[in-house]
Amino acid sequence: MLYLIIKAIHIIFMVSYFAGMFYLPRIFVYYKDTDDFENPKQNILREQYAYMAKRLWNIIIAPAGIIMLSCGLIMIGLNTGLMKMSWFHLKLTFLIGLLSYHIWAWKKTKSIQILNGKALKTSNIKLRQINEIATFLLFGVVFTVILKYYIIAYWWQLLVSFIVIIMLIMATVKWVNKGKK
Repeated sequence: MLYLIIKAIHIIFMVSYFAGMFYLPRIFVYYKDTDDFENPKQNILREQYAYMAKRLWNIIIAPAGIIMLSCGLIMIGLNTGLMKMSWFHLKLTFLIGLLSYHIWAWKKTKSIQILNGKALKTSNIKLRQINEIATFLLFGVVFTVILKYYIIAYWWQLLVSFIVIIMLIMATVKWVNKGKK
């Protein structure tokens, strides 16, 4: 029973964490979109976006991430057999990717604070594409957890499908934003 309660809390905070990780890069995109604006509008919006990014990080992403991670570690402690399962190793691989994305997002949030209203150097289209990485990682984690051993048995079909989905999403992002710098 305790394991299931911890698992439910883990899932709830995973949803909160990913909601923040989906929205944060959008704030970076909005910040970048102000490049063509005139002052004082540009400064006002950039200050607001920097404030929003900091608050989102401190109030939603960091706390939800800590609770999600804590619950995950507790579940591993309660069920050490997870560490022997091949599908769980794949999930951990996706989580390492998520950690890298998390660190990138944290550094970008910090850099916007330091910019003090100056322009972000990352291109608009690159920010829009980076915005999709959390989606790919969520796909990977959820499919791995739901399909478990099937993901190992049918790995190449799932990998090809995953690559096709990534290519379609990236192409869609490029197509929708073809007029953006």
